[in-house]
Amino acid sequence: MLRFIVRRVLQAIPTLLILSILVFAWLRSLPGGPAAALLGDKATPEKIANLNHVLGLDQSIILQYFKFLGRAVTGDFGNSLVSAQPVMSEIGTFLPATLELGISAMIIAVVLGIPFGYLAARFRGGIPDNVIIVLTLVGVAVPVFFLGYTMQDLLSAPLGLPSQGRQAPGIDATAITNFAILDGIMTSEWDAVWDAIKHLILPAFALATIPLAVITRISRASVLDVLNEDFIRTANSKGLTQPVVRQRHVLRNALLPVVTTIGLQTGALLGGAVLTERVFNFRGLGFLLAEGIEKRDYPRLQALLLFGALVYVVVNMLVDISYGLIDPRVRVR
Repeated sequence: MLRFIVRRVLQAIPTLLILSILVFAWLRSLPGGPAAALLGDKATPEKIANLNHVLGLDQSIILQYFKFLGRAVTGDFGNSLVSAQPVMSEIGTFLPATLELGISAMIIAVVLGIPFGYLAARFRGGIPDNVIIVLTLVGVAVPVFFLGYTMQDLLSAPLGLPSQGRQAPGIDATAITNFAILDGIMTSEWDAVWDAIKHLILPAFALATIPLAVITRISRASVLDVLNEDFIRTANSKGLTQPVVRQRHVLRNALLPVVTTIGLQTGALLGGAVLTERVFNFRGLGFLLAEGIEKRDYPRLQALLLFGALVYVVVNMLVDISYGLIDPRVRVR
């Protein structure tokens, strides 16, 4: 297992290096620039040229990249052009909100998606199967921002759920980790914990819709494939009870493609979080990324995009490792 993990870690290094080149080149190819965005209406060619010189943006692309790479290896992504704060400090401040939202959304997607997929497969062609298929199609087809606004209009007031922010004014827990729920638990401020949970419900369900639909469909297809295998018929012919067959043989062997899907959807959550956080005014990395795009904040965008890529690579590496735990044959291959 150790060799398996080391091999996956070594494979991740060139992946991140290539991604850093692509991100750096893409940002420099965007029209406009941070100087024009920062100067706004006061921008003139002379002022833009002077600010580009101060920011080092008048140097060659190759020189800029190697300077950026040298700092990035040490964890220094520079200061934000908008706030003048260290980018890593900004990420540390806004990351807990996105983690709370993303983890909550993925828990909802996994806890509901796998049982729904199994239920649809067990009653293939029946009413439960058809209803679940229709709901998953709707979940994939409806844009996150539209669903978010719809939930705000239709569910917020009737259910008494907040539709904006992370916590109500005056109820914020003492900040220790910047995780609203965890801070409330650590300081025994239970009103703050409950308030943070209520603020999470609508954005978490909105963000969870697409991964929930995808996990449900993949779980259904995977279970159907396993149910048609010879070893399932053998287990049934031996007289094993259905709970034993389902838990020990069907679900375990159907997990591999589901785990892959969970990993891919987890890595893609940051994209959905940008829209979700904007709709619900949930100030996390998505909110920070959207502001960086509007202002052409190169240091912030470089750090956030590479951080998202790192999360994606790490999640997929963990998926590969989980393969080895679920099916030992993977370690041999």
